[in-house]
Amino acid sequence: MSTVDTPEPSGDRPERGRKAVPLRIDPEVYRALAKWAADDLRSVNAQIEVLLRRALDDAGRMPAKARPMRGPGRPPGSTDSS
Repeated sequence: MSTVDTPEPSGDRPERGRKAVPLRIDPEVYRALAKWAADDLRSVNAQIEVLLRRALDDAGRMPAKARPMRGPGRPPGSTDSS
């Protein structure tokens, strides 16, 4: 797996959390993406991230400091109300 160093964001400390990005997409492409996400038991957002990460990795442009995606299921520390 090839990685690329990316510049640090401006400021004194590294960026934390998730970056929100508005996306305009053709409705038919969205429907296909939503179906694919459902087939893989993912949200559309998670499916987009998976595909972007694959594309970055295939192109040898995955940032060395990119954190791995969280696995399936509830986030650590969340409680089940059932």
